[in-house]
Amino acid sequence: MSPARDTGYFGPDSVSWQVHKEVTVLFGGARALLMQAAHPLVVAGANQTGMYERNPWKRLQRTLILTYTMTFGTRAEADAAATKINEVHTRINGDDPITGKRYDALDPELLLYVHACLVDSALLFEHLTVGKLDDVGRQRFHEEQMLAAELCLVPRVLIPPTVPALRAWLADFEDRGDLQVTDGARRVLDLFLDPPEEAEWRPILTGVSRLAYGTLPPRIREMYGIPFGPVKEAAMAATFPLIRAARPLLPPTFRYIAPYQDHLLRERGVEPRDVDEARRRVGIRLG
Repeated sequence: MSPARDTGYFGPDSVSWQVHKEVTVLFGGARALLMQAAHPLVVAGANQTGMYERNPWKRLQRTLILTYTMTFGTRAEADAAATKINEVHTRINGDDPITGKRYDALDPELLLYVHACLVDSALLFEHLTVGKLDDVGRQRFHEEQMLAAELCLVPRVLIPPTVPALRAWLADFEDRGDLQVTDGARRVLDLFLDPPEEAEWRPILTGVSRLAYGTLPPRIREMYGIPFGPVKEAAMAATFPLIRAARPLLPPTFRYIAPYQDHLLRERGVEPRDVDEARRRVGIRLG
């Protein structure tokens, strides 16, 4: 009998796998990015790396590979992916020309804001497009993701302990007045509204981006300044039940993200191709 494969920090029975395997939850990442970009210090750091200027879609893909390796990779792969993310963050700091404030990608509060946007968006899109989690499941996901946050140097003591507390923290953050939609944030929005030719799934990304935009917290949506009136609200409200009903009928290629499809292949005794190459390209080093 072959030894059991190392399925990482979470594993197939975790809520993190259950949530992150779904393509429709991945689409909620567009919402998270728009929320993050509305923080001028977060987007200033992204601007420093040229993330949205030079091959932005490829850079987003590399970020996704690193992020999902932390969920679906072995422990060594997850640690290496987190190390790569943290190494990049050590070089991102400076003075924001818009606000005049100092930014640092290792600032615990900025790290927590980025993390909170991701968790909140994943849970929202799970609810809207899948609908399997109850309050206990959502709390378990939040607690599991605290470990992922710690791997990326978010102090656990700063993370609100419950899902309602996390969402209240985000709402309070909006109330503080630190958020501002700058030209950098608008470039992020444009990237989703008009994806580059090389973007995978380009034909549906525009529709996905509109759903992501429509689900933004109202105050952040107002900052972006694109009208989203009652007709669009009604269309969005009608779309999510359709997605939820159609999702179980989709083949795995369209329903599940690539790392989970790799897991399904391994369960059938087939070693997936190109996994090691994809991780090598984004700088994941083992040993």
